[in-house]
Amino acid sequence: MNEAAAARSPAGAFSGFERMVAWRYLRSRRKETVISVIASISFLGIMLGVATLIVVMAVMNGFRAELLTRILGVNGHLIAQPLDSPLEDYAQVASRINGVAGVKYAIPLIDGQVLAQGNIGGGAGALVRGIRAEDLGKISIVSSNIKQGTLDGFDTGEGVAIGKRMAENLGLVLGDTITLISPDGDVTPLGTTPRMKGYKVAAIFEVGMSEYDSSIVYMPFSEAQLYFNMDGRAQTIEIYVDNPDNVDALKPLVEQAAQRPVDLVDWRQRNETFFSALQVERNVMFMILTLIVLVAALNIISGLIMLVKDKGHDIAILRTMGASRGAILRIFLMTGAAIGVTGTIAGVLLGVVICLNIESIRQFFSWMTGRILFNPELYFLSQLPAKMDPRETIYVVIMALALSFIATVFPAWRAARLDPVEALRYE
Repeated sequence: MNEAAAARSPAGAFSGFERMVAWRYLRSRRKETVISVIASISFLGIMLGVATLIVVMAVMNGFRAELLTRILGVNGHLIAQPLDSPLEDYAQVASRINGVAGVKYAIPLIDGQVLAQGNIGGGAGALVRGIRAEDLGKISIVSSNIKQGTLDGFDTGEGVAIGKRMAENLGLVLGDTITLISPDGDVTPLGTTPRMKGYKVAAIFEVGMSEYDSSIVYMPFSEAQLYFNMDGRAQTIEIYVDNPDNVDALKPLVEQAAQRPVDLVDWRQRNETFFSALQVERNVMFMILTLIVLVAALNIISGLIMLVKDKGHDIAILRTMGASRGAILRIFLMTGAAIGVTGTIAGVLLGVVICLNIESIRQFFSWMTGRILFNPELYFLSQLPAKMDPRETIYVVIMALALSFIATVFPAWRAARLDPVEALRYE
């Protein structure tokens, strides 16, 4: 059946005839090379725009999730600090807080800033965390990532656990001595003298976050009490909960269980600026990359307008043979929408493939260029993460399809408005 005969036959909306004509208009012909190139550019633009949006959002989500996992894995979700007197009953307070529903465990800690020195370099700043061996075992992100050594006998010995990057930076290996220098030392008639002491490296861990791997030293709790002049006391109690987003509901229960005045600081307050900056960056990147899809949609408009002008003679014949304005409108809607739909589908597939292989792709380009494309010292993480959010991906697809459909409306409406006499002028 040719186009004229099909146009005379009764058919419903989006009939086989309309789909056939729309498909023929999409196929490349020698005299329509320019239109075909514009359609191809529109297809590539939408595909790359959708894929880029999916990949960037997945990397931002993965970056936030990995940072949140590591930050909340090493640090407590709630920090309890005494207000009225030194925390000498830390064991009893921690035990009572452990009994609160929703609390996984409460850990007494002693924190202190020191200067760490090893076999090479002039030293580096470090955070010493005095902790009991049983409590360190509960922090799975550390205890399950011991690369060298062991935590057995951690409480009884004078050895410490340090991060892998700290060991590399200071030239330390298992069994070496790390020297810790604290400004808060012994008080003498001549003033306070820095405290300096060497400890054997008993274990080396790697949590995958460079900031922690290069700066944290875990010390036996009793030894930390002696080193920081806090005999019989703890500095804070770090509380890990089942649901970090529910810390507000747990605060009154924790205060009640503590049975003493405490100041509670949650993880959101401690990291508010950092995670707010990540959220702002994520939103801005989404808006900027949406412009790629918008530009591709504008290419659809220009391509369809040129197609309408080129097909003026065909439109006149179809109208003369009985094709309605609605049929012409739907033909060009399907022509433009096909570019948007296929481009969006291809973009989603490309984005998913890239997200599933993002680390391998990073390593390949690092090998090709001979440069580090994701420096752990700058981005905190040792690997490039990607975590796709199904709802976010669906939103990107809907946005791309909506822009594509909207872009086809004006050219299709213009084609439908042409009457046979006016259409012949485009011949």
